[in-house]
This record gives sequence, C-alpha cells and structure tokens, in this order.
Amino acid sequence: MCSSARCKLPAKHTFMSKKTLFFSIVLIIVATFVGSRLLTKDVDYTFADKSRLLSQMVNKDEWIISTYDAMMQSIGEQEGQDWILMSAIAYHETRFREDLTSQKGAIGLMQIMPIVGRQFNVDTESIADTETNIRLAGKLLRQIEKTLKLDPSTAESDRMSIILACYNGGIGHVTDARRLAKSNGENPNSWEVVARYLRLKADPAIYESELVRYGKFSGSSRTEAYVRGVMKRYEFYRKLADKGPDMIAQVK
Repeated sequence: MCSSARCKLPAKHTFMSKKTLFFSIVLIIVATFVGSRLLTKDVDYTFADKSRLLSQMVNKDEWIISTYDAMMQSIGEQEGQDWILMSAIAYHETRFREDLTSQKGAIGLMQIMPIVGRQFNVDTESIADTETNIRLAGKLLRQIEKTLKLDPSTAESDRMSIILACYNGGIGHVTDARRLAKSNGENPNSWEVVARYLRLKADPAIYESELVRYGKFSGSSRTEAYVRGVMKRYEFYRKLADKGPDMIAQVK
C-alpha cells in the first residue's frame, strides 16, 4: 500500500466512443424537437423519459413507440384510426401493460369494459387477448366518432379531444354537454366549450335540466386531465414517429 500523499486516483476517461457521442447528441435533439410545450406539470415528459424511449429505440429495430407498434398500425388501418393516438391512449391507460384489470372491471392494454365487448359480440374472457383488446378500442373510437356527428369543419384538436373525453368519461355525459352548449348558442364542436359544460354538470341547477339525459357528472377534472395528457403524449409520439427513425440511424 502507498501513503495517501503518494497515491493518485486513476485518471478519468476524457473521451467518448463515437456511438456514445452520437447517442448523447441525439438525446439533446430529442429534447429540442419535442419542445417546451410538452414539458409541463401535466405530463411526465422529463429528459429521462425521452432518454429511456430513445435508448429502447436504439436496441429495437422493429418499433419506435412500443412493442405493439406493428399491431397498432395494422388494426388502426383496418379500423380507420390513428395508431399513434391509440398508442398514446394505451400509455395513459396502462403504461403499455396488457395484464391489468381495473377496480371497475376495465380489461387489458386499452382498458376495455365488458359492456363494450358485448356491444361488439366479444365475451369478457376474450377481451384480455391483446389483439382483440386493441381492436375493440379501435371499434369503440370509430363508433364514438360516428355517434357524435361532429361538423366536418371541426378543428382536428377539438375532434380528437371530444372523442377522448367520450372514451374516458362516457359519450352520454359529453353528449349532454354538447346539447347544453348548443341550446345556449355556443359551439358544441369546441372542446373548450364542451369541457366547460362538463364541469357545469356537477351543478344541480344544470344536471336537473330537461336537456340533461345522463344526470350528474362529477368527473370533469379527471376527464380534462386525461384529454390533456393523451393529447400531449400524442404530439410527443407523433414527432417521435416522424423523426425517430432518422435519428436512430445516426446512432447505429
């Protein structure tokens, strides 16, 4: 052993491998292109989150967002749905875990309720099958949009937000909110307006109105947070899907 006065710590490495350097640069690019709009208290878009996603992408040639990408793309195309939006829903519902069942009985990756399965002639046991689960979500989203009959001029962000509100809070309550908005001369195709009337449905003076068919709604804050979170996750995934492959190519 040598004395502490003579001992020296090994010199630290002051260089990076080419791949590590590229990887570090790409992580910085990810943080930049996602934009500060995503870095809010509403969604956990930390630098570590982006680093984790990109690290996974580097080691997985076959997917960008999750291991369910191919299935989401195939089913999304068949059901006329945006697979990236479906992926964002899956993240918020279960963090891409296919084995979850909620206390309310929602099943699988997309948290499908048995009553939804029955609407499409699928028994409860089959809902747990991941492909069936995703397909039911696609069918439900399509049914919601068809039922809403949104004006063709509706802004895309409003259309998606209102559909997501139905997915989370129930189409009945959202329909009530849109009916109330329209009766008061406001735009029933505006998510901002619909969200305001959803909040009002917790007020007896509103939910006891003859215009309200589905009663009191006390979950508006949860539904608004859900819509906000899924939409921001969707924007993140959309940019990741658009630019991710080119960025990964720089690292490999």
